[in-house]
Amino acid sequence: MAESPSAALRRLGFELPPAPQPKGSYAPAVRAGPQVYISGQGPMRGGVTIYPGHVDANVSIAQAQEGARLAVLQGLAAAAQLLGSIDQIRRVVRVVVYVASSPGFNRQHEVGNGATECLLAIFGEAGRPARVSVGVPSLPLDFPVEVEMLLLAE
Repeated sequence: MAESPSAALRRLGFELPPAPQPKGSYAPAVRAGPQVYISGQGPMRGGVTIYPGHVDANVSIAQAQEGARLAVLQGLAAAAQLLGSIDQIRRVVRVVVYVASSPGFNRQHEVGNGATECLLAIFGEAGRPARVSVGVPSLPLDFPVEVEMLLLAE
């Protein structure tokens, strides 16, 4: 029997943060049949942005990758709140990684790896999504990275 996602989280030493509270008029997670849409999540701890700023100017690629991992965990917390457990997730379908990029920075795909490597570690091959990593001039709350996801659930 394959390891459950919640068991993988424990093995990896990851903890889901408290479920995110929306900073506007939207839901952190919405279910439509088996599809679960996770709103854009940024790296936060205790309501404070981790690694604020632009990647390459004042945030390193390694910090941005960690931020992407934290944003994924934040998104999974939203999914867990909606579904009852991340063990209800059967497939990560698509991930979009927005990277607040300094001018001339073109390594957004490396930042995106922080998100998808985390998902692969938790869900195995079911965590390998279609992905896009795109540079943007700024993100809400001075996030260096923001991650949105499309998941399939039971």
